Amino acid sequence: MSYLLALDQGTTSSRAIVFDAQARVVASSQKEFEQLFPKAGWVEHRPGDIWTTQLTCAQAALEQAGLKASDLAGIGITNQRETTVLWDRKTGEPVYNAIVWQDRRTAAHCDRLRAQGKAPLIKRLTGLETDAYFSATKLAWILDHVDGARARAAAGELAFGTVDSWLIWNLTRGAAHVTDVSNASRTMLLNIQTLDWDEELLNLFNIPRSVLPKVLDSSGVMANTAATVLGGEVPIAAAAGDQQAATFGQTAFAAGEAKNTYGTGCFMLLNTGAKLVESHNRLLTTVGWRMNGQTDYMLEGSVFMGGAVVQWLRDGLGLIQSSAEVEALASSVPSTDGVCLVPAFAGLGAPHWDPYARGTLLGMTRGTTRAHIARAALESIALQTVDLVQAMQRDGAAPLLELRVDGGASNNGLLMQIQADLLGVPVVRPTVTETTALGAAYLAGLAVGVFASKDDLKNNWTVDARFEPQMGIDQRGELLDRWHRAVERAKGWTDA
Repeated sequence: MSYLLALDQGTTSSRAIVFDAQARVVASSQKEFEQLFPKAGWVEHRPGDIWTTQLTCAQAALEQAGLKASDLAGIGITNQRETTVLWDRKTGEPVYNAIVWQDRRTAAHCDRLRAQGKAPLIKRLTGLETDAYFSATKLAWILDHVDGARARAAAGELAFGTVDSWLIWNLTRGAAHVTDVSNASRTMLLNIQTLDWDEELLNLFNIPRSVLPKVLDSSGVMANTAATVLGGEVPIAAAAGDQQAATFGQTAFAAGEAKNTYGTGCFMLLNTGAKLVESHNRLLTTVGWRMNGQTDYMLEGSVFMGGAVVQWLRDGLGLIQSSAEVEALASSVPSTDGVCLVPAFAGLGAPHWDPYARGTLLGMTRGTTRAHIARAALESIALQTVDLVQAMQRDGAAPLLELRVDGGASNNGLLMQIQADLLGVPVVRPTVTETTALGAAYLAGLAVGVFASKDDLKNNWTVDARFEPQMGIDQRGELLDRWHRAVERAKGWTDA
């Protein structure tokens, strides 16, 4: 029983990875699922797709590794955050599709809250901006728009959860309705000082307490799987939101250490230790993890469109046949030749928080080619990250000495070089870039004794590649200035 199974439920795919006691990957399986866009600005998933793809991957990874449930010391779960599911407690049937974190349908609800002067209260209690990104307004929308949902919720018949809760519910066949503190901190319903659901917030969003899961530590046995799911009972020993898990996987355990994940979006987290740091530059104060009753807090900057920009080049524009082609295409030109892309397809996240911004492509001439647009797309990912770093430094963070990176797009060497050039500091990619799943395995392994201490985990962290900045200060300044002018043009484009 020295193996760990990490379930990594992401925005566009589910994955399962088996790790051994040295945190080495033994087997993995991944499966994409359908993205639903019922209206402009709306993004949904079928909750059944989330569960079935995740279960299929778990079974496939165990089979590939030649393991049984009895060989597993524990399961660690990590997941897309804020995505909201509401289901029937008796049948387990969802009452509506999962509303994804990217969904903007509740932007007007957030506008009303700001107009009522509620944003400072929400920020003080939750550490979050009043934005449609988070779960509270999504849950309120389902309760208000699905026939009979509010009455059923009030009667105690319905259960709400972020994706971790939905998976645990299914893994335990309905025996456990729980979440961890990191996921709970992304709902806009948790008081991040008391680390419990806040009555004032529940009243503000008109959410009945009866639908909410129990909040537990991120590392610790939360429940056991039902024997029928994987062929035996296995302890579910950890859960954490994907970005918190990635930070843990990067072993950024000390205050002042930071990482950036390049996934569907980009998410930069800076560990502030036991200190809860309030941002004055529209970053988020969030819970990193809680272990043995000790809480680590983070400053976070969220970019909604990271790797998804490359998917748009492939699926929306047809400029490339596969995501892997973008590096060679963008490398075929020395610069964007003045082209600037602001990928505000779902509004702008930190530090702008403009749900009405929209994607903007500027600076094109008759000489513009698909290669220039591809390079502008990669630059846009890196430029959004620069905005986050600068906001953190305005909040009093120590100067960044290096940036640890992970996620699928971190394997793009050109993007990482552009990132180092625009930040002016080295970018360091670890040997294991899938640190989200690794972090879930680490959290679970500490809970069940596979790993003895955090020091053991730090010793596992090794460098794959280091990208040194090569761009001059003047050129960097010109690119940042052009970017900020383009961002201003993208803001406030739509009114819905």
